[in-house]
Amino acid sequence: MKKIPFNVPPASGSEIHYLKTSLKSQKLSGDGPFGRMCESWFVDQLGFNRSLLTPSCTHALEIAAILIDIKEGDEVIMPSYTFVSTANAFVLRGAKIVFVDIRKDTMNIDETLIEDAITDRTKAIVPVHYGGVGCEMDKIMELANKNNLFVIEDAAQAMMAKFKDEMLGTYGHLSAFSFHETKNYTSGGEGGLLVINDKRFEERAEIIREKGTNRNQFFRGMVDKYSWVDVGSSYLMSELQAAYLWSQLEKAEEINTARLRAWKYYYEHLDPLVKNNFIEISKPPNYCVHNAHIFYIKVENLKVRIRLMDFLSKNGINSTFHYIPLHSSKNGIKYGRFHGLDSNTTKESDKLIRLPIWFGIKEEDQDHVVSSIKNFFEN
Repeated sequence: MKKIPFNVPPASGSEIHYLKTSLKSQKLSGDGPFGRMCESWFVDQLGFNRSLLTPSCTHALEIAAILIDIKEGDEVIMPSYTFVSTANAFVLRGAKIVFVDIRKDTMNIDETLIEDAITDRTKAIVPVHYGGVGCEMDKIMELANKNNLFVIEDAAQAMMAKFKDEMLGTYGHLSAFSFHETKNYTSGGEGGLLVINDKRFEERAEIIREKGTNRNQFFRGMVDKYSWVDVGSSYLMSELQAAYLWSQLEKAEEINTARLRAWKYYYEHLDPLVKNNFIEISKPPNYCVHNAHIFYIKVENLKVRIRLMDFLSKNGINSTFHYIPLHSSKNGIKYGRFHGLDSNTTKESDKLIRLPIWFGIKEEDQDHVVSSIKNFFEN
């Protein structure tokens, strides 16, 4: 029986060439030629004010938490339906996490519930763009400006996606992206990007990323010698990772178009099951330009999900659920609280199944996935 994995890391075909080029240059640490090309690409092609490559999206979020000066007792609002790194970055600085319910249609934070969760201790809002579908950034930025709060976009899944006419990652004061091997673009398995839209954070971000030193200023001739001037850590992406990433950025549009085509195939071929009320499928709002990071379906309940995933596994298909809501975890209870009612977070997450999708997936594989799901419900 042919096995269909859930994910295959993207490969453009030029990774080995650029890795060899990097090795021959004998510049393997961060901020090398490939790193600078990647960071310039994000500014030139996506309209970011400033971008800094990091070893992971987790590290980018950690830098963001330091930049906005999170301290013990501060509160940070975010959805519970997210990866643990979204919360960890702020908990590490002493913050209390305030979880807010999600929207059923997008699995994103419900923007209409945020204002009621704001207290005099609230420091930031962290919208998570689930599956590369944008949160309601106009409303969120309006609330943040009204209440003098920071917005940090967790755009781990959102590279090349837009809310209305603007790229996700350009709205918040700071944003974080992921280049993990499960994402649309990877820097060789792990990797991330910090986007700095608020210019007041540019200089300090460089220092924090360089272990708390002003090393970059020294290399630019701005100071006579560099020293320890702030808190920080080793937050640089290596040149080998950047070389791997560059090979994919060169084909960013090709990768994006191919994923959208695969997403559309599922959408069209699973529609009969939607019309017969067997499943629900993701339907991004018309004003959001998604990036086909995830194609998910929703079934009636957790029991049906378990049965369907088992059926798919027996047919050689590796499907997956996604997050266990953070507020229900041991540390979620310890470091956070859920504000208001959990009307959608737990119920909708229990119903969700992610289907195999990657750059280069074949239609025959997708057809096997679709046929298997139809067989489960119709036979």
